Amino acid sequence: MAAYIVMEPPGRSEKVDTTAFVRDGFAWLGLLVPPLWLAWHRLWIEAVLAFVVMGVLSMLGEGLGLGVAGSLLSLLVSLYVGLEGQGLRVAALRRRGWHEWGVVEAGRIGEADMRYALEAEGLPAEAAPPPRIVPDAALARPAQPGMALGLTHIPGRR
Repeated sequence: MAAYIVMEPPGRSEKVDTTAFVRDGFAWLGLLVPPLWLAWHRLWIEAVLAFVVMGVLSMLGEGLGLGVAGSLLSLLVSLYVGLEGQGLRVAALRRRGWHEWGVVEAGRIGEADMRYALEAEGLPAEAAPPPRIVPDAALARPAQPGMALGLTHIPGRR
């Protein structure tokens, strides 16, 4: 089962259909084609940055005469996008004002949507704060007079 991060839009009055589900895990397409994957998810600045960094690393490797190893430097960007791509998506949604509702575990995104709808429907709009537990001072043990040796004092023993 996969974990899906549920992101709700800025206005809570909007429909549940606008909720975004971001699968937490490795992005294989982000590894294979990072700029295209980032652009597909509307991470425009990140896509341009990934394209430029991949090009610069590849040209730097060729300029230093590293051959194929220089081109493999651009794989570092691909690996980063594969590992952290979903986190970049969540961060972009947060910058746009979306807030994180929680995490839903499901096998597919359809199941995640169903579980979110059932859990969101069952929760009250504003949960009451838990009752405050304050100990009663009358039930506290009185101080034990007498000499105490060691770390703790055991009443009745000397």
